[in-house]
Amino acid sequence: PAPPELLRGGSEGLYMVNGPPSFTESTAFQRDSGKNCKAVAFSRDGSLFAWCNGERVNVVNLTRADAFNPQKPLFFFYFFFAAAKDGTAGVPNLQLHDLRTGKCLKSFIQKKINMDSQICSTQREFWALQAVDAIANKLHLQKVSDFVLSPGAQPTKIAVYVPGSKGAPSFVRLYQYPNFGGPQSALANKSFFKADKVTMLWNKKATAVLVIASTEVDKTGASYYGEQTLHYVGSSGESAVVQLPKNGPIYDVCWSPSSAEFCAVYGFMPAKATVFNLKCEPVFDFGTGPRNAAFYSPQGHVLVLAGFGNLRGQMEVWDVRNYRLISRPVAADSTCFSWCPDGEHMVTATCAPRLRVSNGYKVWHYTGTLLHSHLVPAEQEMWQVLWQPFLDGVFPERAVKLNPVPNELSRAAQAYRPPALRNKPGSTSRLHEEEPPQNMKPPQGGADKPLSKTALKNQRKHEAKKAAKQEAKADANQSPAQVSTPQITPQITPATTTGDPELDKKIKNLKKKLKAIEQLKEQAAAGKQLEKNQVEKIQKEAALLKELEDLELGV
Repeated sequence: PAPPELLRGGSEGLYMVNGPPSFTESTAFQRDSGKNCKAVAFSRDGSLFAWCNGERVNVVNLTRADAFNPQKPLFFFYFFFAAAKDGTAGVPNLQLHDLRTGKCLKSFIQKKINMDSQICSTQREFWALQAVDAIANKLHLQKVSDFVLSPGAQPTKIAVYVPGSKGAPSFVRLYQYPNFGGPQSALANKSFFKADKVTMLWNKKATAVLVIASTEVDKTGASYYGEQTLHYVGSSGESAVVQLPKNGPIYDVCWSPSSAEFCAVYGFMPAKATVFNLKCEPVFDFGTGPRNAAFYSPQGHVLVLAGFGNLRGQMEVWDVRNYRLISRPVAADSTCFSWCPDGEHMVTATCAPRLRVSNGYKVWHYTGTLLHSHLVPAEQEMWQVLWQPFLDGVFPERAVKLNPVPNELSRAAQAYRPPALRNKPGSTSRLHEEEPPQNMKPPQGGADKPLSKTALKNQRKHEAKKAAKQEAKADANQSPAQVSTPQITPQITPATTTGDPELDKKIKNLKKKLKAIEQLKEQAAAGKQLEKNQVEKIQKEAALLKELEDLELGV
């Protein structure tokens, strides 16, 4: 298939750019130079494109086919509800049109809308899109505050949220359309306290929902963001609370396209990121870092952890089939990110109104190579950048590459360093103690069975003994000259024994102090301002070295 096109919209108008590798303006879409082209939408397969220029809604067929697909003859457009000046309901803000004729088939006044390919729903009322003259079904559930229709194939499922009141808990229920007989007809029910609002996320196969429950205020005072919890609700009736091992806000949660796992980014900065399976068990922990978002590729084989918004735009690109780090590109001041449908490329952009300066976008290969960059002139704004969508399977998964794709622009994409640290050696100091990535799957032994606690203990003992033997063998292979004339340097040598426990203890303590002094010297060389007591420790280095030399020569 041809590379997906990239839509660009801003104060200079609306136009499309050919995808990699050309990045030239597309001829499939005639540029609209209007300054009010802010509302845009693609059909799910990318064949149709609609936009509003402030005067009318336009729909074009990007495939140049002679006729519209008969399965997609309808078109919805929705604008924010506003009451009339006299207090009446105002103009209907939800309208359904026939794409062939442009005729309005039905109009509604609705404050919230959701739909899939067959059903349109507003709070508790559902219409079949092929027959919208009458309500097809109605959910008899009071005080519904939010709802989400499942994606993917039929039958459609609905997740509804009812906030708690008068001491009763909040709850989320899952239904399968059109079975709305009452609580007994629900597929699953999950109740919880501490929820002023929720975010509900269906997986692609509509087998489970993740619910982020949030309170406006954290009564413990631990977080400015309020208090948040993550819940799992399966369409088969199972539910659980996802245990997050680090306190703090939940920045992002995203499902893998396989629907078999999900990634959560959470905790006070530096934030943790963890992949969980459908049993809500951790599978892989990415450690800590400056991140607040996660994005799976459309094929699910690559995961990007990113720090956008008030962070510096650092990205970590991971091969999630083997949990290998691929690259660490940096896209400073990015306000949006999206994967190309081919699973090979991604776009980062700085858009208004979030940021009104330095608007522009960059196209990357996931190996960290910057392929294309466009900066909007200072007097203009860019509002959005979108990839043309494609149906699943059009772009199959490809083997993950680890070597960067060559390109001259990639030289400009370098990690940000403060002015005080430029042209100086890298520092080993950290503002926060960082945790490294680790595989959370239990060790496998024998016929793919997890090792018992006793077996794990014995395995650790065996590995420790093996390491000790290797160290003793290395010491025995040293020449007499090396043993009799030790050279005292600030570097710490491997531990040796003298036969006197008290003397060994003194030598160990001295080496520990010298190691700490070395770390302080490295921090000072990197530009860190040391405390008075730290400077005094460095000044004692010569005396400590002399004391260590006397002890070792006396052995």
